[in-house]
Amino acid sequence: MTKNNDDVLRCVGCGAPIQTKDPNKLGYIPKSAYEKNKQSGKFYCQRCFRLRHYSQIAPVSLTSDDFLKLLNQIQNTDALVVCMVDIFDFNGSLIPGINRFAGNNPVMLVGNKSDLLPKSFKLSKLEDWMRQQANLAGIRPVDVELVSAKTDQQVDHLLEKIDQYRHGRDVYVVGVTNVGKSTLINQIIRDNTGMRELITTSRFPGTTLDQIKIPLSDGHHLIDTPGIIHNTQITHYLKGNDLKVAAPKKRIKPREYQLNPGQTIFMGGLGRFDYLKGRDKCPVTVYVYNKLLVHRTKLSNADEFYKRHVGELLTPPSHKYIKDFPPLIHHQFKTTYRSDLVIAGLGWITIPANIVIDGWAPKGVAVMIRRAMI
Repeated sequence: MTKNNDDVLRCVGCGAPIQTKDPNKLGYIPKSAYEKNKQSGKFYCQRCFRLRHYSQIAPVSLTSDDFLKLLNQIQNTDALVVCMVDIFDFNGSLIPGINRFAGNNPVMLVGNKSDLLPKSFKLSKLEDWMRQQANLAGIRPVDVELVSAKTDQQVDHLLEKIDQYRHGRDVYVVGVTNVGKSTLINQIIRDNTGMRELITTSRFPGTTLDQIKIPLSDGHHLIDTPGIIHNTQITHYLKGNDLKVAAPKKRIKPREYQLNPGQTIFMGGLGRFDYLKGRDKCPVTVYVYNKLLVHRTKLSNADEFYKRHVGELLTPPSHKYIKDFPPLIHHQFKTTYRSDLVIAGLGWITIPANIVIDGWAPKGVAVMIRRAMI
């Protein structure tokens, strides 16, 4: 399955057109590997091969505009658009302008990585919350679903819903980088053909480089698209093993604190929460990856504490990446209802109404307040 309708040979893993001439360009494969795999017709470019077997990521020459140009083609089709979001990073992974890409096509909203949420979260209420948040962003999905592509949870149910809404049309799966689109499609391929990990997946942003078409039984296609790059997510500021510590892989364990005004919570060296004004013993709950150190200290010495311990006690960033890591910038909020302070890609802190806080994140990373998820 290395050809799209344009009859161009493409990498099975990322969708890039296969070529044997320039090792520095996308889709390169050595001539010897090309000849070896020519009979089977299944090609993995050198970049995908190294990523799959050695976790080595090569820089890509595509820009954000290139990715958007590929997605803009969808509005000229007659298809169902499945918009995937990372439920752990809902706001950071939501595409506010999805209607621009979808055109007049219906949009289904799918929240992935439900296996990361605490068991106390009721999925039916979470789906209602997702729809409300999508409506606030100007999105009117025809349906809202929750799945875990990694564990295959609710994937069969999702396929039934997709078939219900596609009405014999193609299906485009869209989303920002690392929401799990390719993982979902790999699960679908495995469940229907037994083939495992056909499409290249990784924790590195921007793995899929072009459309990858998976044939459906009626002659139409399920199409994986390149992830839209949201530079406001914290993953774009992390390198190497730091990504493993910030990006959750297992179910989150909420961490609860009772804070008084003048106290600070650090989330590794990536984020900071200052409680400025409000009642004593204010309940706050932190939702970040379990491997990330959460440290409470006094606001009065928080700046000095960060300078002294970032890269050591407060990691990530690890010591070797501190030089290139952006400074933390604060954003002040006053809550009027039970809210989540969200740091895009890192997690959130649930806080009560009528308090004043500062949320700190690396320069360029989005920080916002939303109505509490639970």
